[in-house]
Amino acid sequence: MDHKDYMRRALELAAQAAAEGDVPVGCVIVRDGQIIGEGRNRREENGDATAHAELEAIRDACRRVGSWRLHRCTLYVTLEPCPMCAGGIINSRIETVRYGVRDEKAGACGSVLNLFEERFNHHPRLYRGPLEEECRDQLQEFFLDLREKESFSKNV
Repeated sequence: MDHKDYMRRALELAAQAAAEGDVPVGCVIVRDGQIIGEGRNRREENGDATAHAELEAIRDACRRVGSWRLHRCTLYVTLEPCPMCAGGIINSRIETVRYGVRDEKAGACGSVLNLFEERFNHHPRLYRGPLEEECRDQLQEFFLDLREKESFSKNV
């Protein structure tokens, strides 16, 4: 598998989130060529502000490897991590982050600020892509559909 394959799996997880009414964000964590953690947004589903895809994937990976340290891991996520998720990435010692599309409102990997450049004890490598266009399209379609539903319900 390559970077695109892992991001495609994250996109599949994001589609599952959208089907449940959550913002379509999906995440996988890979170590030594194997997916060891998966997550998707479940904020609406669980009524939990912390139920972000990255944190779900980090929890899943930690359970699977039996440690909170996720050395030698790459995290793939469809949307740039927020400050909370960037904190989870730093604290779990994930080596590399690859995100699909920038989040101009809450991105903590360069869009609003870059927490990975601050004076923390761990600094993951950071890359945008692959599949940026696919990630952007999925989010745009979700929010377009949401606006159409809201408009329809106001007119009924």
